[in-house]
Amino acid sequence: MKKLLLLFIVLTLNSVQAQEVKTLTYFQNDTLKLDLDLYLPKKKAGEKIPLIMFAFGGGFSGGERTSEKDFGKFMSQNGYAVASISYSLYMKGKDFGCKGTLTEKIKAIQIGVSDMWQATAFLIENADKYNLDTSKIFISGISAGAEIGFHASFWDYKLMNLYKSNLPENFKYKGFIGGSGAIQDINLITKEKAIPMLLAHGSNDDTVPYAAGSHRSCPTNASGWLILFGSYAVYNQMKDLHKDIELITFCGGGHEFSGYLFHEGQQYVLDFVNDVLKEKKFESHLIQPPKKGKGSGGYLFCE
Repeated sequence: MKKLLLLFIVLTLNSVQAQEVKTLTYFQNDTLKLDLDLYLPKKKAGEKIPLIMFAFGGGFSGGERTSEKDFGKFMSQNGYAVASISYSLYMKGKDFGCKGTLTEKIKAIQIGVSDMWQATAFLIENADKYNLDTSKIFISGISAGAEIGFHASFWDYKLMNLYKSNLPENFKYKGFIGGSGAIQDINLITKEKAIPMLLAHGSNDDTVPYAAGSHRSCPTNASGWLILFGSYAVYNQMKDLHKDIELITFCGGGHEFSGYLFHEGQQYVLDFVNDVLKEKKFESHLIQPPKKGKGSGGYLFCE
């Protein structure tokens, strides 16, 4: 009898936290169809739901939007909507490394960013239908997706957008959550454009630089040489601007930590968006992630 009662309680709690997942097409033409998965929390009467846009990783040549569905479910169970988008994999079948073409690498980022802007504009246009709060839209991503997030937040929308989608005048994301991402020009992050950030990065990442460095650690004479400013460079820029940023650094860690915030570190994301929406002012600082057990292969925290 007790077991049946416990089962009933568990099922009831799951029902209370039940969320809805909708697959929506946000762009389509004769050659391309782009979808997003919208994770929605249980609707509360009269309440507008904050939204987190998400872009997966994969070097602009692979990956899929369903890869982080656990993150979408976690955030929706805690009252947030998550839109995990598909975007154009421009580098599929091309070299995104040192022997690639610089202009192609930049174009891949620009197309991905334009897709993100399109998806954002689509959900803003349909906000009433899904009960979304358009004043509380965060952006997030892993690796290539984090590069989309960085540039979507700080590039000039009117100058860099490749499509005709329309974001509201002076649109600004509420905050950015990025795993092992980077931006091409650190000077794009200004006092006027800065938004709160939560970042995570391995200090020895040889794919996307932790500080300032070349993408894929390419030598300067490589055809695909691209300078990038990673999470630690962004941290210092934000600190100099006296703007809010939290950075989780894995000392000695590589690119394998790019998904940390969306896997083991989901609670960090939840706390971050809660704090931003409460307008909590926090000092820019580095965070020590929970230590793993002896022999687990975990990395120590470092500054």
